[in-house]
Amino acid sequence: MKLIGEYIQKHLGIFLLSTLFLTMEAAADLLQPTFMSFIVDRGIRNADTGQILLYGVMMLGIAMGGAVCAVMRSRFASRVSQTVGKELRRDLYHKVQQLSMENIDRLRPASVITRITNDVVQIQDFINGIMRIMVKAPITCTGAILLILIQTPAQAPVMAVIILMVAFLVVGNMKTGYPRFGTVQEKLDRLNGTAGEFLSSVRVVKAFGAEETEAGKFGEASRGLALANTTALRTMAVFSPLINLTVNFGIVLLLWISGSRQGTEIGRLMASVNYMTQVLFAAGMISNALNTAVRAAASAGRIKEVLDEEPAQRLPEHPLRPEITGDIRFAHVSFSYAGAGKEALHDIDIRIRQGETVGIIGATGSGKTTLVNLVPRFYDAVEGTVWIDGCDVTQMDTEYLRGAIAVVPQKALLFSGTIRENLRWGRADAGEEELRAAAEAACADGFIRQTGQGYDTLLGQGGVNLSGGQKQRISLARALVRKPCILILDDCTSALDARTEAGVLKGLRKMGGGMTMLLVSQRISTVMRADRILCMDDGRVQGYGTHGELMASCNTYREIYQSQIGGGGHG
Repeated sequence: MKLIGEYIQKHLGIFLLSTLFLTMEAAADLLQPTFMSFIVDRGIRNADTGQILLYGVMMLGIAMGGAVCAVMRSRFASRVSQTVGKELRRDLYHKVQQLSMENIDRLRPASVITRITNDVVQIQDFINGIMRIMVKAPITCTGAILLILIQTPAQAPVMAVIILMVAFLVVGNMKTGYPRFGTVQEKLDRLNGTAGEFLSSVRVVKAFGAEETEAGKFGEASRGLALANTTALRTMAVFSPLINLTVNFGIVLLLWISGSRQGTEIGRLMASVNYMTQVLFAAGMISNALNTAVRAAASAGRIKEVLDEEPAQRLPEHPLRPEITGDIRFAHVSFSYAGAGKEALHDIDIRIRQGETVGIIGATGSGKTTLVNLVPRFYDAVEGTVWIDGCDVTQMDTEYLRGAIAVVPQKALLFSGTIRENLRWGRADAGEEELRAAAEAACADGFIRQTGQGYDTLLGQGGVNLSGGQKQRISLARALVRKPCILILDDCTSALDARTEAGVLKGLRKMGGGMTMLLVSQRISTVMRADRILCMDDGRVQGYGTHGELMASCNTYREIYQSQIGGGGHG
């Protein structure tokens, strides 16, 4: 709850103003039974019409004032809760952007989404209700008890017992609910993850007719969430009736004690019963509010976990910005993913010279993508050092480093908007001619012009209205717009036919100039004409040299060549 308090403090003025209106609203509610008792005991009992009218008008004025206070309280409470929710989402999103890939892998994307959405909503609901319930209910409860003691002082022992019993039940409610609502949020994470996995791979699911399997997985996650919710709510449901029973027992006892005594004023008795009813409602409100508080506390803990997450990659105290030309050295680099049982890379020791095109080939899981991910510092080597132009990448300004590198992943990632807007992700100030030149080099200009609006054609989320090959070519063009010193192509031509791929690679070489290119591919035909080829298997270097050199010296490379092209020639 400390986290919630820190964000409320930023808007303490509005929060206190809302609390002031809420206190006045509660005071108005508390004054009503007292003035009703005045009407009965001083007006009706004495047949004094003037007293009846006077106290009646005063009651009406108090009620109207209370209504105005309620409106103002609601306005300010909503403003604080919505502002805090906006700030929490902003800070969470900003924090996630600062985290490394290792942090994201550990936190899990589905869980991060739940924290930014559902957990923030829980806190918003709590802050909005804290003024309406968590503040008003204690004021009402305390005020009603004091007024009962003023109206009927003999009821003090009864009130003391009732207060102790209600306090015991409220504490039990909190201790029982907290862990159960934490479990609810974890089950919601799993449900979101299952739904996200299905939506991101819906074509594959339909292609394999696996709808029933996925429906079963979603149903299981949904049942888990429903069971966790049911368990939490059942547990909470036990306490509310017990609190109601305790307060109602107090009302009966108050009436019995008052009835056994002579001379009790009817108005005061009515007021005391009314105040006991207010105590009952206030206790119920507190119980329900604590359920909300328990959920908010669980959500705040999950949000704080993200906000307190230490980035796995340490930023240098004095980040360097050397001139980047594209000379890369992997000096005895080893790497393993967090929680993995084995190394993904082992003792990689190679150099890539400025302006070279280096093909990287190997079986699935051989460490190709992991290796190139170390260059823009998506991950850091566990052992050894990655050098760029003689500078350790861990000592470089990360933004500056990545500004000199363009990465084209295997799965083309496009964003909602026009083709032109997607291309300008490469460089926001790129001119029209630069966009067209990049698109031509990536063999994308032709099909872009054939679309209805050309470069102004709107793309759906993820570029859903383009084919796989078209998305890959736009991704390539976007990378070229940046004019990087180092271009990383991570199997990004897999959806292209051989002829189109050859045209793309030709365009890249023509436009690249002195650019260093790392070309990851499963196809021997893609890498065999590179300046040098790195052959990998099981995270280790099997060979590094030209196509001819590897055909003569590397069994792994030769086997790949023979399996894809056949024969024993050197090509």
